[in-house]
Amino acid sequence: MSVEKSTQTARGTAQCENTNINLLKANDFVANIIRDKMTETNTLLINITSSAGSGKTTLMQKTATRLKNKLRMAVMVGDLETERDADRIRESGIQALQIVTGGICHLEAQMVHQVLPEYKLDEIDLLFIENVGNLVCPASFDLGEDYRVTLMATTEGDDKPKKYPRMFLTSDVMLISKADLLPYLPFSVDAVTKDARDINHELEVMVVSALKEEGLDAWCDWLVDKVQQKQA
Repeated sequence: MSVEKSTQTARGTAQCENTNINLLKANDFVANIIRDKMTETNTLLINITSSAGSGKTTLMQKTATRLKNKLRMAVMVGDLETERDADRIRESGIQALQIVTGGICHLEAQMVHQVLPEYKLDEIDLLFIENVGNLVCPASFDLGEDYRVTLMATTEGDDKPKKYPRMFLTSDVMLISKADLLPYLPFSVDAVTKDARDINHELEVMVVSALKEEGLDAWCDWLVDKVQQKQA
């Protein structure tokens, strides 16, 4: 590579880095506006992240069924196309709105902020954001959440935390999902937990199967406790 081309490449890299920094600063500014609004209305905001197909929507359905008579709940769903996930959640009897990102692989705070007027936040105890299925991009974008919960499906293999460390570093809880498949898969709960806690030693870990409703009592108890703490 010539000196001229090398210099051009370096300049291009620096420009990209500056653009990314500015983008994240703008995102954080809006995220803080969302956080202030959630504090004002005592609404607990949970950002649910994972790879595609890890069971986020099924978890939302089962959680809604169990808690909708105890907590006032709603869900905001991000996906590249279709309203299928929001339709499924609405069948559980709670409000769900879809953000179609049109190819963007994550939700940003501005997208969330634009949709918030559709919710009566002072009548909602718990608002979930079901993020786009991706362990990379969503890790960088604060959405004003109180907690970030990442699903780690048994079908993905137990090596993901150290391959995608930023997601687990920025999460508060790791839900090991699809636990009913553990007898049939080469997946170690101990190994994935160790790797995740090597990255984030404060990470809470729960093992669940939304399909078989295993581990959901502990998950729902955790949510109720966090809502009560927020409202206190």
